[in-house]
Amino acid sequence: MAESPTFADYADRYRRFVGNLAGSSGQAMSIAVGGQYESFGILMREILIHAGLRDSGYLIDVGCGSGRLAHVLSVERYLGTDVVPELLAHARTHCSNSAWRFELVNDIAIPESDGAADMICFFSLFTHLLHEDSYRYLREAHRVLKPEGKLVFSFLEFKIPSHWGVFARMIEHREGDQIHNQFISRDAIASWCGHLGFSIEATYDGDTPHIPLQQPLTLDDGRVVEGMTSLGQSVCILRK
Repeated sequence: MAESPTFADYADRYRRFVGNLAGSSGQAMSIAVGGQYESFGILMREILIHAGLRDSGYLIDVGCGSGRLAHVLSVERYLGTDVVPELLAHARTHCSNSAWRFELVNDIAIPESDGAADMICFFSLFTHLLHEDSYRYLREAHRVLKPEGKLVFSFLEFKIPSHWGVFARMIEHREGDQIHNQFISRDAIASWCGHLGFSIEATYDGDTPHIPLQQPLTLDDGRVVEGMTSLGQSVCILRK
């Protein structure tokens, strides 16, 4: 019987996945974080702005990858963490603010002092971790956030019909060496928040438009998105 994947297992599989990509080109670094490098970076930025992020704020981007979000930000202070050195190197190269920090992590930890950050985001990270590890990261975020600070994360849930395709692929490739995918229910999120001291400010369905775009976006396949749109994954906003 296979054991449940640990954080170290996830990190190892992700490093091997990135290592198997052809070089460190922009296309490879986009594939490494799921594609849509330009458009999804802007979508994630707009989610954070809508949640209250200000240019004068301090944002911590856990699982920052190759800088998909970071390279479209203009915040004063920023910390990006990831488990893959190649992704962090690409992010550093493509982000203009030399004062920003990009740090390698090998455990469920945020390398920052208590009560330091205005906002913390976890985009497409809890979708790959066991519930226990997502909870541990939420606990770390609660420690690092200022009072009234915000936490934004994306997640998969069976409530959203379009998320079924992820689960179907998990069934098909159950015995393969795939990156773990995890679904989270909203009652689990509510329970976690109750134990940690977070309040739920908003939850948005992954297939319901809720992100106001300032200008049209062109996706990798050439489709143009404008007006209101969604990320695909559901989004939850918490307040400390």
